[in-house]
Amino acid sequence: MSELFEVEQYDAAGRLGRLEVPRAGTTIQTPALLPVVNPHVQTVPPAELESQFGAEILITNSYVLHGSDELREPALEGGLHDLLDFSGAIMTDSGSFQLSEYGEIDVTTEEILEFQREIGSDIGTPIDIPTPPDVPREQAAEEQRTTQERIELAETVDTGEMLVTAPIQGSTHLDIRQRAAREAYGTDLDLFPIGAMVPLMNEYRFDDLVHVVAAAKRGLGEDAPVHLFGAGHPMMFALAAAMGCDLFDSAAYALYARDGRYLTVRGTEHLDELEHFPCECSVCLSHTPEELRQAGETERHRLLAEHNLAVSFGEIRRVRQAIRGGNLLELVDARARGHPAMLDGYRTLLHYADQLRRTDPVAKDAFFYVSGESARRPEVRRHHERLGRLDAPDRLRLSVGSPGEDGWRLVAPFGPVPPALSDVYPLTAARPDSLERPAYAAAVRGVNRLAAANPDTAITVVHDGWPEDVLASLPGDVSIRLLGGE
Repeated sequence: MSELFEVEQYDAAGRLGRLEVPRAGTTIQTPALLPVVNPHVQTVPPAELESQFGAEILITNSYVLHGSDELREPALEGGLHDLLDFSGAIMTDSGSFQLSEYGEIDVTTEEILEFQREIGSDIGTPIDIPTPPDVPREQAAEEQRTTQERIELAETVDTGEMLVTAPIQGSTHLDIRQRAAREAYGTDLDLFPIGAMVPLMNEYRFDDLVHVVAAAKRGLGEDAPVHLFGAGHPMMFALAAAMGCDLFDSAAYALYARDGRYLTVRGTEHLDELEHFPCECSVCLSHTPEELRQAGETERHRLLAEHNLAVSFGEIRRVRQAIRGGNLLELVDARARGHPAMLDGYRTLLHYADQLRRTDPVAKDAFFYVSGESARRPEVRRHHERLGRLDAPDRLRLSVGSPGEDGWRLVAPFGPVPPALSDVYPLTAARPDSLERPAYAAAVRGVNRLAAANPDTAITVVHDGWPEDVLASLPGDVSIRLLGGE
């Protein structure tokens, strides 16, 4: 494992980092978006990706270049950076996509890695087997073994300063994904893409996507930069970042533009159905939907692609700032309200609260309770664990109102709050006056945790109309009183 990736700050498993790319002589700020550039058809020229949108890195397909009568020799003679007119870092794919589409390709791992080095790629990729979702376990295991063999073969190829990726495969079999990640991390390769994810994203299976990424992350060290292959829609960048993904590549900006599709952080709109543009980018401020519909095909594709890029890079900046401000999960929650499948993904993410809290900071600026899902966040789980270690007095009043001199506050979703922790994050949370049932249920779990750790303490819970079925899950020896009716 190289020491090229440095994590600067965490929020949940999301992280701000810096990835050094020696051959390019640059360091990439992460999370980062890699626009996919088709070397034959450049909807938006790479120079504009850099100057207009701030792209620090892009990705193109070395297999396409290898087989191109038109571009192979220019790429070998002048190098990728001159060919594409891009001064940032360039990553190259190996032909695995073509392998998944057509069943075979006519190069070996050694040949394609050597070609990537010769054309000046900064980050190269071996030929992995992109196993699709839901295949039989035997197929997934066999193809993962083949991928691992090629990863280990890649270690033996002289790639100079070019970084080399170690793709993680395994379909939707989580133990295979975890093993694949562990084996990939055990090599001396540099970057770890989680592959064959596009089918899950195309089918809006964000819950399965979270399971797969969580499994891969369990097999990787925290110093491993993670690339989520094909994660091109801005609606899911925050979710992917919260899982601990650092790099995303997107062909969606161009592919969607050619289909007349208009990206937003809440989903996809069709140009034909828009009366107004709900965006403030330069394209949307200077054109109406009707003007784009009347434009020539090439111009329409370019303008839509520029809008799609503006939205995508804007969301990456928003994700970075959310990590910096400690409110990434609030951003994920907001994005989850844009589509039911995204909400499934967010809820699945919170199944892994214990995994997230390994890196989630103990202190942040603020905790905003914004939905029932907030009750399952890592901060709540951490407080409940802390309650299991606290010593309570012989008699303890837990109250939603003033607990009195010898009592503790009772705060949903956290539960018991001793005076010494009242002004400590996250117990200073901003909450709405009206809470959902999950908040009360989480608070009761906190009471139960404290009671189990202090079996000799006589506990009284004073509430202000909490759901009866939630209160019924308190231990039988806990007294229950209604605030004002004691």
